[in-house]
Amino acid sequence: MEIISTDGEGRPVLADGLHYARQLGCTHLIDATTLTGACVVALGFVNAGAFANDDAMYERFQRALGRAGEKMWRLPLDEEYKEGIRSGIADIVNSGGRWGGAVTAAMFLKEFAEDTPWMHLDIAGTAWIEENKSW
Repeated sequence: MEIISTDGEGRPVLADGLHYARQLGCTHLIDATTLTGACVVALGFVNAGAFANDDAMYERFQRALGRAGEKMWRLPLDEEYKEGIRSGIADIVNSGGRWGGAVTAAMFLKEFAEDTPWMHLDIAGTAWIEENKSW
């Protein structure tokens, strides 16, 4: 792993946790983190970002969101975004640069979830609220 941004320190820690959970035999993985400011730029303080490598898992989660009144917006994990985390000297780089920051952070984590059904919730904009909300 190439570390090009010490501001992306949470990504290797989360990757280690995902890898370890898989070694323990976990069949489904969910991480919820205040991972990127880029997610706040994209979605503000109303919706958290949700990423999933398994549509069936996400659909169950989305139904639960509706019942709970939580607000999250699914963001893409298209393979083209993987280019942003390629390294010339290592298997992967910890930061994808300026563009699509929330997506490239999720793509980094996806590499460690591998084929295990997984969701990443970037709750950077919704983890703390300054005022009461209806949800």
